[in-house]
Amino acid sequence: MIASNRGPVTFRADGSGSLTPVHGAGGLVSSLGPMIEGTGATWVAAAMSDADRRAAALGTVDTDGYHYRCLAMDPETYRLAYDVVSNATLWFLHHRLFDLARTPAIDRQWREAWDAYRRVNRRFAEAVMEEAGEGATVLLQDYHLALVGTWLRRERPDLRAVHFTHTPFCEPSDLRVLPDDVAAELLTGMADNGACGFHTARWAEGFARCCDAVLGRRPPIFVAPLAPDGESLAEVARSPGCVEARRHVLDQVGGRRIVLRVDRLELSKNLLRGFLAFEELLRRRPDWLGRVVFVCLAYPSRENLAEYQAYRRDVEDLAGRINGQWGSGDWTPILLETEDDYVRSVAALQCYDVLLVNPVRDGLNLVAKEGPLVNANDGVLALSREAGVWDELAGLALELNPFDVAGMADVLESALDMPPGERRAHASAVREAAARRTPRDWLDDQLAAAGALR
Repeated sequence: MIASNRGPVTFRADGSGSLTPVHGAGGLVSSLGPMIEGTGATWVAAAMSDADRRAAALGTVDTDGYHYRCLAMDPETYRLAYDVVSNATLWFLHHRLFDLARTPAIDRQWREAWDAYRRVNRRFAEAVMEEAGEGATVLLQDYHLALVGTWLRRERPDLRAVHFTHTPFCEPSDLRVLPDDVAAELLTGMADNGACGFHTARWAEGFARCCDAVLGRRPPIFVAPLAPDGESLAEVARSPGCVEARRHVLDQVGGRRIVLRVDRLELSKNLLRGFLAFEELLRRRPDWLGRVVFVCLAYPSRENLAEYQAYRRDVEDLAGRINGQWGSGDWTPILLETEDDYVRSVAALQCYDVLLVNPVRDGLNLVAKEGPLVNANDGVLALSREAGVWDELAGLALELNPFDVAGMADVLESALDMPPGERRAHASAVREAAARRTPRDWLDDQLAAAGALR
């Protein structure tokens, strides 16, 4: 069994009101979904829309050779759990995004949201226990479901439960912003699973230190970096839609060199400093004026949170200011696109000269592997050492300190100036490293951790 906040299927209502299943979005779904097709596994996820809630009334449905159960919850309860706790608290905690002079504020309303988070986790636990056969393996995914393990341990000790966290994990000093009882409940929920997994040793060690400091115990912990599906990427890259999208990207840049980023409009992704580093490059190297374009494909994220609304405005304003100051009649330095278009993203990844991946903190970052796998231009990867994927690509990608704007400009300059032979060797080495693991390896690591419980 698999349980996650976002499911492999979402539903849409057509003009007649009939429900149509559509493949869900997100890295977890794209990586894990194809591997469970035809296996008879069961996937439990939350209803995310009105159409999903209608579909939830149908109970467990069969799709693509596996079973899918969509959980409908009270909309306000789910909103509090998802927006206030998962997104505005736990995400900020693990990514170190709090402005500690102002946030978090643990007041009565926040406590109500924590109660809602607990109820949502309880609902997931009930669904898992209802669906799971004797001795079933249960793979719980991410910080939205951190408490489920406690109920499974108490009420279904026969189940082999593993929790995998896709974000970074905080250090004990960071965890102290949470009330002591909340921190203990959070860690207990995770530690009550038979094993806990992370994308990199750094996040696993942070979790272990938190468990030691708060609980005085830790569960078995394993490290299993996720990998992109190379065959699926290649199939998309060959598709007529992607060929056309690539032609459009190249027409937009007009034969100029391409610095590319493909990200969510997310605070942790560090878009603003990336733009400032590109501007610093233009300032110090006027020979690049008119010869390079920063293509930024940044699709919206968590737009119901005020912090994200403000960040999007800042990103758009900064791109506009740089374009106004440095652009000319036939050259726009930054091409910013904010619509979610996966095919266009794959097309752009095929033709970058430099791929900029500069998060301030990231659980993994699949784009840093996807880009080298599909790029056909001997592109250079400039990678933040604060991304979880850095552990796999260190010594191959060009290293970025994501807070050092001048240093990032230095790296962009070096990447654009890199001689052709060196570029080919760099691209080949990074591509080889990015292809060492597959999504199947990641899934097998979780199943092995579950098997080790017996």
